[in-house]
Amino acid sequence: MASIFEDLEKKGSGIMKKRILSMMFATAVASAALAGCATVDVNVTPGGSDDAGETEVVEETAEEEDDQAKADAVAALIDAIYVQEWTDETDALCLAAKKAWDELTDAQKELVEGEEADPDYFGRDTGDASADDPLNSDDIGENEILVVSFGTSFNDSRAQDISGIEKAIAEANPDWSVRRAFTAQIIINHVQARDGEKIDNMDQALERAVANGVKNLVIQPTHLMHGAEYDELKEAADSYADRFESVVIAEPLLGEVGSDATVINDDKKAVAEAIVAEAVADSGKASLEDADKDGIAYVFMGHGTAHTAKVSYSQMATQMKELGYKNVFIGTVEGEPEETACENVIEAVKAAGYKKVILRPLMVVAGDHANNDMAGDDDDSWKSMFTASGAFDSVDCQIAGLGRIKAIRDLYVAHTADAIKDGAKSDKTSSSAGSELADGTYDAKFTTDSSMFKVNETKDGKGELTVKDGKKTIHITLVSKNIVNLFPGTAEDAQKDGAVLLEPTVDIVEYSDGTSEEVYGFDVPVPSLDEEFDLAIIGTKGKWYDHKVKVTP
Repeated sequence: MASIFEDLEKKGSGIMKKRILSMMFATAVASAALAGCATVDVNVTPGGSDDAGETEVVEETAEEEDDQAKADAVAALIDAIYVQEWTDETDALCLAAKKAWDELTDAQKELVEGEEADPDYFGRDTGDASADDPLNSDDIGENEILVVSFGTSFNDSRAQDISGIEKAIAEANPDWSVRRAFTAQIIINHVQARDGEKIDNMDQALERAVANGVKNLVIQPTHLMHGAEYDELKEAADSYADRFESVVIAEPLLGEVGSDATVINDDKKAVAEAIVAEAVADSGKASLEDADKDGIAYVFMGHGTAHTAKVSYSQMATQMKELGYKNVFIGTVEGEPEETACENVIEAVKAAGYKKVILRPLMVVAGDHANNDMAGDDDDSWKSMFTASGAFDSVDCQIAGLGRIKAIRDLYVAHTADAIKDGAKSDKTSSSAGSELADGTYDAKFTTDSSMFKVNETKDGKGELTVKDGKKTIHITLVSKNIVNLFPGTAEDAQKDGAVLLEPTVDIVEYSDGTSEEVYGFDVPVPSLDEEFDLAIIGTKGKWYDHKVKVTP
């Protein structure tokens, strides 16, 4: 343990979490005390076989407790890096966790158990990490495509699925630099601690782009849909919008969400055709019809979400029906939407009369969910639950992510190409932004300096700009009724006598899940385009706040 403490002092530079240091100190002291107990406090009587036996028992107990103490110290370090936020301590904690693990014996490694920690954290073989390229080099140039993924700690899947998409995008765009970001800090930390591979999180990747002088940034998410991860990505990108000449976020795999389960689009059709064709081929069947005749049902397991975008899974089920794929079913780990829960999918497959089941992930990577939640041996895995139902003659798994399917990679490439075109249009618009626009109405981007003050998600960051007789006004629709007035100026001026406040309008927005809501909107005077100006806000608590906003047509 002493060597670990020395490393923590050198690498941590006093920033290590107190609870980790105290935990390791306590376990070290306990180990030393136990060792002393075994060698000092035990009296051995020569020739006394009973006393010798007692000594052996005490020594064995001391060794067991010492082993557990060392394992607990490693578990504490793993739990400390099993977090979603990067801090100045993260790199040192990752190094300390790996070093502590490497110093354990094989028997001690089996004892590692914490809130999130277990022997598989470092011990599971997920493939060769060196086969993967983290794409975190500098010398980017003026044009960058940032491919943003949730991420996976499964090395083989990262190299085949995520890297496969990145390489396809790079090959299609030789004049652009392709870089990577993951949104799951937990996964970034896992890969860094176990394999020494450093992957940028979103903020780090954006800072890298700024430092390298990138002018035009295209962000291609590998996410399936416009869900919570996509929203967070967009929020991060919006906060850096004024650091680049153009920033465009490409569509996720399934494209626009749509209002209800009946809404499908070309993206969903392309994905449905691609994943079914791959599953049929991997099962050794000539066609889906042949598989149907043989009583085979294909079940695609997605993640699921409580976000309103969960309707995308229902839409994929609708798409399968529209294509005539009667032996194809959609499920989710989280069971959201409800009909995609495992027990409901089992009943649907049973009711359809199929006796053979092939499970395959509806996920970009074949990571933890595919290997454990779908194909694992635990009782709550999908393979186990389908088998336990007793309704099927066979239950097989295809552990392969979407990223290794060429047609899926081609769809991401197409989305990136569309985003590059949008960025070019934006550049042309920006170049003429200084000139006066003709009278009329335009879609315009409304950018603020705070994620707490933004336009409603249904408006895609935009408002309606009206130009009349040289005067410009933008109508923005906000996220709620929490902001009750605006003032075109500073918060100080808004509180002066005679200040004319902007009064709200009542706007009705309709969300993708079919629900609607009344929110406040405002007509904001725009003194100049593509330049920041002051806009103060006051909420229901009666306090004014200063903000900077910008309108870009």
